[in-house]
Amino acid sequence: MSRSGRRLRLLSVLVLLSAAAAAPAAEGLLVAVGDVTSTGAVLWLRGPAPGEARVRYRPATAGADSAASLSVALGRASDLTAKVRLTGLAPGTRYAYRVESAGEAVDGEFATAPPADTPARVKFLWSGDLGGGKVCRPAGRGFRIFRAMAAERADFFLFVGDTVYADQRCDGPDVVPGSDFVAVSLAGFRAKHRYNRQDPAAAAFYATTPVFAIWDDHEVRNDFAGTVEPLMPVGRQAFLEYWPILPPDEEPGRLYRSFRWGRLLEVFILDTRQYRSPNTEPDGPGKTMLGPAQRRWLIEGVSGSTATWKVVVSSVPLAISTGRIARDSWSSARLDGTPEVGGTGFAVERDAILRAFRSRGVRNLIVLAADVHHAELIRHHPWSDFSFHEFIAGPLAATHGWPRILDRSLNPRPLFARGGVNNYGEITIEPETLRVRVVDEDGRTLFSHVIGPD
Repeated sequence: MSRSGRRLRLLSVLVLLSAAAAAPAAEGLLVAVGDVTSTGAVLWLRGPAPGEARVRYRPATAGADSAASLSVALGRASDLTAKVRLTGLAPGTRYAYRVESAGEAVDGEFATAPPADTPARVKFLWSGDLGGGKVCRPAGRGFRIFRAMAAERADFFLFVGDTVYADQRCDGPDVVPGSDFVAVSLAGFRAKHRYNRQDPAAAAFYATTPVFAIWDDHEVRNDFAGTVEPLMPVGRQAFLEYWPILPPDEEPGRLYRSFRWGRLLEVFILDTRQYRSPNTEPDGPGKTMLGPAQRRWLIEGVSGSTATWKVVVSSVPLAISTGRIARDSWSSARLDGTPEVGGTGFAVERDAILRAFRSRGVRNLIVLAADVHHAELIRHHPWSDFSFHEFIAGPLAATHGWPRILDRSLNPRPLFARGGVNNYGEITIEPETLRVRVVDEDGRTLFSHVIGPD
């Protein structure tokens, strides 16, 4: 059989597997809340059947008779998912809500952000990489790391990519069935998201902790570049359907965004996939991971922010080279950490952004990443008058990675590195300090570090 014939046959098999795994099944009501601001939030839900869902919400200290109410239709066209924007909320206030559909009900809660001029304490979590490398939902205990994260009672959770592994089959005798296929259609991508979202511990966590989610490569295909990946549009559609994100009407596919949490914190969430040049292109001034519009938005937003701490969320790390055929992260360094002349990567754009931050006097910059399946805290000092931190966490539940040599061009100083364990990061910011912890899936602190603002 010819090579093209073998490809066609393989694609046909994958389509059949994807369609079979994506067949509708009896499923319960799921909810999540996210993209919270000081006056609003996005409530996501997936119903057990077509019909109508009713949402009621109120300040947690108010009586049930004071609850606002709204309804939303659920249909097959959106895989029974819906999102509603809750508006007119009070800043710095805890809200309770109830969602009802098809005879089922789920209760949840969340807190709005404080006013932008309030130096309020904030505590948040970040991690990534859920269900990769044959690490499916374990039968019985499920994704238990979400129980440890729920116990933190954090203000919000940053899900930094690889929320599903749509491009990998996942099965075994001790796991929940339903993910033994590779997604190559919209139905398949939706099924991959449903599989992870139906984990009881994860579902309970999302109902009570706001989530700000962004994708990485495995929501579509390993190391993909959106400018040339044919599956990107359907992978993006499923991602948007399954997370509490409402892009602006003028850019319905936009995923990068920012939010403010009082006077102490502003967060900038990057989309490192949709606009990127092919990984195989040589690194240089014309190669981009962000695209021109997002890059301008990032530089202007971070340099103009009046928050004490500026946190940039990048699904791929700045100082760790990844990718087999070509570099997939920002770094263009070889495995020994030295620059690779004529190599691939996105270091030219990375360094241009950092130079812009330096020239504009940006201070107290932190980059949060995941992707490499190990935890690492790093202080970078690329120039004598400019430094920043890069914090990496993960995986939530996936195969384990291990620390490696860092990109020397950033003049990195490792503070902590640990592989071989599922983990998440926690950051607590107060007026005088920022504390970062790395925590394992049993809630044990692996490392803690405190820094102060410049």
